[in-house]
Amino acid sequence: MATQASNANRPRCLQTHLDIRVGTYEIDYAGHVSNQVYLRWCEDLRLQLLEENFPLQELMDSGFMPVLIASEIRYHRPVKLFDRPTGYMWIEKLSGIKMEFCGEFLVGDVLATSVKHTGLFVDTKTMKPTKLPPQIIKRFRDFEENGDKQNDRQCKQ
Repeated sequence: MATQASNANRPRCLQTHLDIRVGTYEIDYAGHVSNQVYLRWCEDLRLQLLEENFPLQELMDSGFMPVLIASEIRYHRPVKLFDRPTGYMWIEKLSGIKMEFCGEFLVGDVLATSVKHTGLFVDTKTMKPTKLPPQIIKRFRDFEENGDKQNDRQCKQ
């Protein structure tokens, strides 16, 4: 029985997506995408989300450097060589100085992999954790409280 993406149609804050072509060099000895490849795909999605909403250069010029502190990946079904997965990532929650990204990789409408990444920002001068950038807090709160129309459009893509 196929596993469906849970809550796939609910609005998600600043959701981005990426159509992925599986390369032959990403396949492991078992004939499916190697676990380490998902980490790279997630990094691509997180960077794309930031670039679309809070360009990394601007964040770093303002003294904020993103750092990933935890990753959780759940494999629901293997992704194989000729599959055409689409990856999705969004900001799920902010908590203190931490930021939680969630994502999923679907092949068609079947959930293949779900991910959760926790990150924070460090001050580029001290390299110590710092408060989240105010522009990220504002966009997340606007979405959470008001269903911000710009965010809402992006989240339904």
